[in-house]
Amino acid sequence: MRLSTVSTEPAPPGFELPLRLLSAFRTIIDELHERIAREGHPDLRPMHGFALQAIGPDGTTAVELGRRLGVSKQAAGKTVENLEQLGYVERGSDPADARRKVVRLTDRGVDCLVRSARIFDELRAEWSQALGEEHLRQVEDGLRRLAPGDPFRLDTPRWFGGP
Repeated sequence: MRLSTVSTEPAPPGFELPLRLLSAFRTIIDELHERIAREGHPDLRPMHGFALQAIGPDGTTAVELGRRLGVSKQAAGKTVENLEQLGYVERGSDPADARRKVVRLTDRGVDCLVRSARIFDELRAEWSQALGEEHLRQVEDGLRRLAPGDPFRLDTPRWFGGP
Protein backbone atom coordinates (compact mmCIF):
# COMPACT_ATOMS: atom_id res chain seq x y z
CA MET A 1 0.00 0.00 0.00
CA ARG A 2 1.35 3.41 -0.98
CA LEU A 3 0.74 6.28 1.38
CA SER A 4 -0.14 9.63 -0.08
CA THR A 5 2.47 12.35 0.38
CA VAL A 6 0.15 15.18 -0.60
CA SER A 7 0.25 17.93 2.01
CA THR A 8 -2.89 19.15 3.71
CA GLU A 9 -1.29 22.61 4.01
CA PRO A 10 -2.53 25.30 1.63
CA ALA A 11 -0.60 25.47 -1.65
CA PRO A 12 2.26 27.96 -1.61
CA PRO A 13 1.93 31.07 -3.77
CA GLY A 14 2.55 30.49 -7.47
CA PHE A 15 5.69 32.63 -7.58
CA GLU A 16 7.46 30.29 -5.15
CA LEU A 17 7.85 27.44 -7.65
CA PRO A 18 10.09 29.26 -10.15
CA LEU A 19 12.09 30.75 -7.28
CA ARG A 20 12.61 27.29 -5.74
CA LEU A 21 13.63 25.89 -9.14
CA LEU A 22 16.11 28.74 -9.59
CA SER A 23 17.41 28.24 -6.06
CA ALA A 24 17.93 24.52 -6.73
CA PHE A 25 19.77 25.37 -9.96
CA ARG A 26 22.00 27.86 -8.13
CA THR A 27 22.69 25.35 -5.35
CA ILE A 28 23.90 22.75 -7.85
CA ILE A 29 25.92 25.21 -9.96
CA ASP A 30 27.54 26.85 -6.91
CA GLU A 31 28.55 23.45 -5.53
CA LEU A 32 29.90 22.40 -8.94
CA HIS A 33 32.07 25.52 -9.07
CA GLU A 34 33.37 25.01 -5.53
CA ARG A 35 34.40 21.45 -6.40
CA ILE A 36 35.81 22.17 -9.83
CA ALA A 37 37.89 25.01 -8.36
CA ARG A 38 39.49 22.49 -5.99
CA GLU A 39 40.25 20.28 -9.00
CA GLY A 40 42.30 22.90 -10.83
CA HIS A 41 39.73 25.22 -12.40
CA PRO A 42 39.43 28.10 -9.92
CA ASP A 43 38.73 30.79 -12.54
CA LEU A 44 35.78 29.03 -14.15
CA ARG A 45 32.46 30.90 -13.96
CA PRO A 46 28.93 29.67 -14.78
CA MET A 47 28.85 31.54 -18.10
CA HIS A 48 32.09 29.80 -19.05
CA GLY A 49 30.39 26.42 -18.69
CA PHE A 50 27.61 27.47 -21.06
CA ALA A 51 30.20 28.74 -23.53
CA LEU A 52 32.36 25.60 -23.36
CA GLN A 53 29.30 23.44 -23.99
CA ALA A 54 28.26 25.67 -26.90
CA ILE A 55 31.73 25.48 -28.45
CA GLY A 56 31.56 21.69 -28.23
CA PRO A 57 33.99 19.08 -29.55
CA ASP A 58 33.96 20.41 -33.12
CA GLY A 59 34.56 24.07 -32.31
CA THR A 60 32.62 27.03 -33.63
CA THR A 61 32.98 30.64 -34.74
CA ALA A 62 32.35 33.63 -32.48
CA VAL A 63 29.28 34.52 -34.56
CA GLU A 64 27.80 31.04 -34.14
CA LEU A 65 28.76 30.99 -30.46
CA GLY A 66 26.82 34.24 -30.02
CA ARG A 67 23.78 32.67 -31.70
CA ARG A 68 23.99 29.54 -29.56
CA LEU A 69 24.28 31.56 -26.36
CA GLY A 70 21.76 34.19 -27.38
CA VAL A 71 24.28 37.03 -27.00
CA SER A 72 25.85 39.52 -29.40
CA LYS A 73 28.92 38.66 -31.47
CA GLN A 74 30.84 41.17 -29.34
CA ALA A 75 29.78 39.50 -26.08
CA ALA A 76 30.69 36.10 -27.51
CA GLY A 77 34.05 37.50 -28.62
CA LYS A 78 34.77 38.80 -25.10
CA THR A 79 33.85 35.42 -23.63
CA VAL A 80 36.17 33.68 -26.11
CA GLU A 81 38.96 36.14 -25.29
CA ASN A 82 38.52 35.45 -21.57
CA LEU A 83 38.43 31.68 -22.07
CA GLU A 84 41.51 31.90 -24.29
CA GLN A 85 43.40 33.83 -21.60
CA LEU A 86 42.42 31.17 -19.06
CA GLY A 87 43.63 28.39 -21.39
CA TYR A 88 40.26 26.74 -22.10
CA VAL A 89 40.03 27.54 -25.81
CA GLU A 90 42.23 28.46 -28.75
CA ARG A 91 41.46 30.20 -32.01
CA GLY A 92 42.62 28.93 -35.36
CA SER A 93 41.79 28.92 -39.03
CA ASP A 94 39.04 26.74 -40.44
CA PRO A 95 40.69 24.15 -42.73
CA ALA A 96 37.74 24.52 -45.13
CA ASP A 97 37.88 28.35 -45.21
CA ALA A 98 41.06 30.14 -44.10
CA ARG A 99 39.13 33.43 -43.71
CA ARG A 100 37.03 31.90 -40.95
CA LYS A 101 38.39 31.74 -37.39
CA VAL A 102 37.27 28.74 -35.37
CA VAL A 103 37.29 28.52 -31.60
CA ARG A 104 38.22 25.09 -30.28
CA LEU A 105 38.52 23.58 -26.83
CA THR A 106 42.03 22.99 -25.53
CA ASP A 107 42.96 19.97 -23.45
CA ARG A 108 42.23 22.15 -20.40
CA GLY A 109 38.74 22.92 -21.76
CA VAL A 110 38.02 19.24 -22.38
CA ASP A 111 39.34 18.36 -18.91
CA CYS A 112 37.00 20.92 -17.40
CA LEU A 113 33.96 19.46 -19.19
CA VAL A 114 34.89 15.89 -18.23
CA ARG A 115 35.31 16.88 -14.57
CA SER A 116 32.05 18.87 -14.66
CA ALA A 117 30.14 15.86 -15.97
CA ARG A 118 31.54 13.67 -13.18
CA ILE A 119 30.75 16.28 -10.52
CA PHE A 120 27.18 16.65 -11.82
CA ASP A 121 26.78 12.87 -11.48
CA GLU A 122 28.13 13.06 -7.91
CA LEU A 123 25.74 15.89 -7.05
CA ARG A 124 22.79 13.97 -8.47
CA ALA A 125 23.81 10.95 -6.37
CA GLU A 126 23.91 13.16 -3.28
CA TRP A 127 20.44 14.54 -4.02
CA SER A 128 19.24 10.97 -4.55
CA GLN A 129 20.66 10.04 -1.15
CA ALA A 130 18.94 13.03 0.48
CA LEU A 131 15.54 12.66 -1.22
CA GLY A 132 15.49 8.98 -2.12
CA GLU A 133 16.02 7.74 -5.68
CA GLU A 134 12.33 7.17 -6.35
CA HIS A 135 11.39 10.67 -5.23
CA LEU A 136 14.21 12.28 -7.24
CA ARG A 137 13.14 10.36 -10.35
CA GLN A 138 9.55 11.55 -9.83
CA VAL A 139 10.82 15.14 -9.67
CA GLU A 140 12.91 14.63 -12.83
CA ASP A 141 10.03 12.93 -14.67
CA GLY A 142 7.66 15.71 -13.66
CA LEU A 143 10.07 18.37 -14.87
CA ARG A 144 10.48 16.54 -18.20
CA ARG A 145 6.70 16.57 -18.66
CA LEU A 146 6.34 20.22 -17.67
CA ALA A 147 9.41 21.43 -19.56
CA PRO A 148 9.63 19.16 -22.62
CA GLY A 149 12.12 19.54 -25.42
CA ASP A 150 15.84 20.05 -25.35
CA PRO A 151 16.94 20.42 -21.73
CA PHE A 152 20.16 22.04 -22.85
CA ARG A 153 18.97 25.32 -24.31
CA LEU A 154 22.16 27.28 -24.48
CA ASP A 155 20.48 30.65 -24.94
CA THR A 156 19.53 30.71 -21.24
CA PRO A 157 22.27 33.24 -20.36
CA ARG A 158 20.47 35.84 -22.50
CA TRP A 159 17.75 35.89 -19.84
CA PHE A 160 20.21 37.34 -17.40
CA GLY A 161 21.42 40.40 -19.27
CA GLY A 162 22.04 39.72 -22.95
CA PRO A 163 20.46 41.62 -25.83
